[in-house]
Amino acid sequence: MLNGILKKFLLILLVVVVYQNWGKIERVFNPSQVVSEQTQAKASVVLYATDWCGYCKLTRRFLDQKGIPYKEFDIEKDAEARKAYEALGGRGIPLIDVNGTLIRGYDPDEILAALK
Repeated sequence: MLNGILKKFLLILLVVVVYQNWGKIERVFNPSQVVSEQTQAKASVVLYATDWCGYCKLTRRFLDQKGIPYKEFDIEKDAEARKAYEALGGRGIPLIDVNGTLIRGYDPDEILAALK
């Protein structure tokens, strides 16, 4: 009985880990979606987000899928990040700073446009 419970727990844990890292996993199997190395080299992307935000998760997944490097700050856990977020005008998450262009919410087309 304990063995069955352990197997179920490990399966659930595996599903959670795969879900959280799906963008990185997908990039391994579909490298054609990766943004060019030149674009990656000049990319300066900062993501202000929280753990629980669904659109923040979509943004992370998108950036991971495209191979776009980014710095992430959790505005609930980091007081300095919260101050920076508020200095940029705040008002909703995710807030993405792409090469100086602020993008409010999850918008893949705007992210790609700001990278060019």
